[in-house]
Amino acid sequence: MLEHVPAWLGRALGNVRAGHGKLAVARLGDEGLIGRDGFALSSAAFTHGEALDPCFTADEEDAVAPPLEWTEPPAGTQDMVLLVEDPDAPAPQPFCHWLVWGLAPGAGQLLEGETPPRVGKNSYGNSEWLLPDPPTGHGSHDYVFQLFALDLPLTQMPGATRDEVLAAMDGHVLAVATLTGTYSRDADAEAWDEGDDG
Repeated sequence: MLEHVPAWLGRALGNVRAGHGKLAVARLGDEGLIGRDGFALSSAAFTHGEALDPCFTADEEDAVAPPLEWTEPPAGTQDMVLLVEDPDAPAPQPFCHWLVWGLAPGAGQLLEGETPPRVGKNSYGNSEWLLPDPPTGHGSHDYVFQLFALDLPLTQMPGATRDEVLAAMDGHVLAVATLTGTYSRDADAEAWDEGDDG
């Protein structure tokens, strides 16, 4: 139900769907925190709203996480948390693909396939980039990359759960930057795969 998606979040994400109301940013963010002080997240591999290349998904055997870059967060930032969620998964909570923290405050980047400082559990209970793997014919899924700037360092150890990290973040978010990639396994994607020799 779209009424559960705050208007400010709909404007930030675009192509709003009911599942977007389940995202971490809907719970921890607000209009004043999105892009505060020019805080932005981008990738050399895709632009906001574009499809992810199969090399970042379960369709490639040696797939890795995509590269990411971010601008300087607001003054006072002591830690940054990256959370990648699929709000289109048919579940009460969004499907957590990546939970990362311990990122140094300031402008920075994660290289393609780079191992982050601290990684929590994804929805399969593993501490790694969970490859996007939507069901064939299920339509396009959003993969929402959410980068939170916090006013305190997180003390959670690697392997912490999404709920544990979100609880620790509550009330400490200074800014949020978002970036959405999409992926589907439809007839067009399968035809593209069949024609790809790589």
